Amino acid sequence: MRLDKFLSQQLSISRSLVVRELRSGLVTINGEIAKSGSYKIQPEDDVAYDGNSLQQLSGPRYFMLHKPQGYVCSTDDPINPTILYFIDEPVAEKLHSAGRLDMDTTGLVLLTDDGQWSHRITSPRHHCEKTYLVTLEHPVAENTAEQFAAGIQLNGEKSLTKPALLEQVEDNLVRLTISEGRYHQVKRMFAAVGNHVVELHRERIGDIVLDEDLQPGEYRALTQQEIDSVGLSK
Repeated sequence: MRLDKFLSQQLSISRSLVVRELRSGLVTINGEIAKSGSYKIQPEDDVAYDGNSLQQLSGPRYFMLHKPQGYVCSTDDPINPTILYFIDEPVAEKLHSAGRLDMDTTGLVLLTDDGQWSHRITSPRHHCEKTYLVTLEHPVAENTAEQFAAGIQLNGEKSLTKPALLEQVEDNLVRLTISEGRYHQVKRMFAAVGNHVVELHRERIGDIVLDEDLQPGEYRALTQQEIDSVGLSK
């Protein structure tokens, strides 16, 4: 592949901007400043931009982030800080979250540049389970678990929610597992039964569980087993 085409793909910029970057001297091949976009990259070449190797971007990337409050799950937001603030990776803006969380919700966020992989998480037909730790304003009512298992009628929705598993941890603390991703679903489910979500924390997506060693704002690459588990989900 020609160097200018490679840089255009990896940096998500036009060919004309690639010429500018080459003139800036920020692009190197095997430690030497690259001058011509017509150079044909060899498999053993180490192409870097501003000191960051781009070769590692040749394959898809997968990460888990412990999202803190106050950040949105988007790559670009003109008003609010995004989760990419925490991701110290080359061309991080090419990553996207596989299943978003609200700004005030904490916990597990998966980031990738593999669209097919993330689709298996977000597509309704795959029924990917997600587990949340929910802090409520009032103690959970005795019949809430049965209601959630049977399906809840959300305000403005025509169909009931799919069966959900509710486990009580404390009077005002529960663990909820759902298999769909309607808009603000967890908060709306509890609102439908007369309660209010005070805090919401995602613990699990499919078979991927938030690493307990990750502090809020920290992230790590997924293991191969975690990556493959998404393909094995129903």
